[in-house]
Formats: sequence, structure tokens, C-alpha cells
Amino acid sequence: MGASPWIVSDDLWEWIEPLLPKRERRFRYPGRKPVPDRQVLCGILFVLHTGIQWEHLPQELGFGSGMTCWRRLRDWNEAGVWQQLH
Repeated sequence: MGASPWIVSDDLWEWIEPLLPKRERRFRYPGRKPVPDRQVLCGILFVLHTGIQWEHLPQELGFGSGMTCWRRLRDWNEAGVWQQLH
């Protein structure tokens, strides 16, 4: 074992990915590419596991900002992702 509990395994990701809502990028002025959902999920799990505040999520881990993770968690919650997964 020994793996970090916030790292999403390939098997778990196969279950979760189809439940996540797809976001369309604007054609004109698309802005920067969003952080991939799997990385954001790892960031959410890191915050929940460690208990740190969202704004203190270390950028060096590659999970995106704490605000990005928090917004995605909010959006996924509103989309009913967690209820479907459960």
C-alpha cells in the first residue's frame, strides 16, 4: 500500500469520470485550459484528508489552486455527482 490516500487510482477514476459534467470551452476567447478533473479531484481529497484550508493548498502539488478545487467541488455537488457515485 503506502500510497497517498488523495491519489485517485485508475480503477476509481473509471467509476468517477463518467459522472462528472462536461464543460465546453468557448470557441472565441477560450481563456486558459482548465485543470484536468482528475488532478482537481486529488486536490479535493488532499484538502479533505489533511484538513488544511482551501487557500493553503500547495500549488507545488499540481492540483490547481484551492479556489479551483473548491469551485469544482461545488459544481460537482450541485450536479449530483456524489449521490450518483454513492
